[in-house]
Amino acid sequence: MIVTRTPFRISFAGGGTDLRAFYSMEPGAVTSTAIDKYMYITVNRRFDRTLRIGYSRTEIVEEVDQIAHPIVREALKFCGIERQIEVTSVADIPAGTGVGSSSSFTVGLLAALHAFKGETVTPEQLADEACEIEIHRLGEPIGKQDQYIAAYGGMEHIRFHPDESVVVEPIRCAEKVRERLERNLLLLFTGKQRNAGDVLRVQQERTLEAMDSLRRLAELAEKTAEVLGKGENLAEVGRILHEGWQLKKSINPDSSSPEIDGYYEKALRAGAVGGKLLGAGAGGFLLLYCGDNNRDKVREALSELQEVPFRFEPEGVKVVYRD
Repeated sequence: MIVTRTPFRISFAGGGTDLRAFYSMEPGAVTSTAIDKYMYITVNRRFDRTLRIGYSRTEIVEEVDQIAHPIVREALKFCGIERQIEVTSVADIPAGTGVGSSSSFTVGLLAALHAFKGETVTPEQLADEACEIEIHRLGEPIGKQDQYIAAYGGMEHIRFHPDESVVVEPIRCAEKVRERLERNLLLLFTGKQRNAGDVLRVQQERTLEAMDSLRRLAELAEKTAEVLGKGENLAEVGRILHEGWQLKKSINPDSSSPEIDGYYEKALRAGAVGGKLLGAGAGGFLLLYCGDNNRDKVREALSELQEVPFRFEPEGVKVVYRD
């Protein structure tokens, strides 16, 4: 039996520039961090020759091509595993909430399957293979950032180049800076789940007309990495979140809704410096930077939303059990 643990993530700036529609023309950049909320994947050899897949439903099939779950099907085919295996998953946070759960699932599954075969793989290989499965084989209209932060973990500045190369640079900031940043951030669930692909398809279609906004988003990712590295003015993170959120809404107004805008305005009135919806938008988690003295006020102003406490996670995907 193999069990892997793969972190989810929060993205500070640059989301959208990791889509091929943008980085194929000029480099994209994202600054994000893994958090201590996880996807767990279990892989075990079955007694008989069938394949059993357990998630929100249970599948027992004779052949790989009969598997309905697209990521599991393609990952098994990619790794050359055809029968006599069981795959199950459980997550700390539900899908469709903007924390990269789909890519964490793919990275964690690939890590488990390679371990099952006795193979050693690098974070770079896992991220690249996850992109191959999700973007190229399944045709999902998503970017590359989630696969890389899930594989590497930590707080990273990630660059995406037209030649398809990806450069991952750890952000070096003092422990006291990380702790202060954690204290000043709030993660609140809006109660809405959504299909990120529906939102991202629209953004891809509007790439050419939104080039200036996307360039600015890439610049904000660079600026975030610089601010975190220096650790001198963390309130600037809130202002970056705010500017990035306004840019994202200008590219695709469907990224938000009157209800979500209402939550955000409440947060600003209560003292939040800035924030954004995580992921593609249109639902999921609202991330807010509250400043040194306003977190409780913001929490009270949005008491109808579920808060999810979190810490930054320094590690990426890992095998936590091997028998």
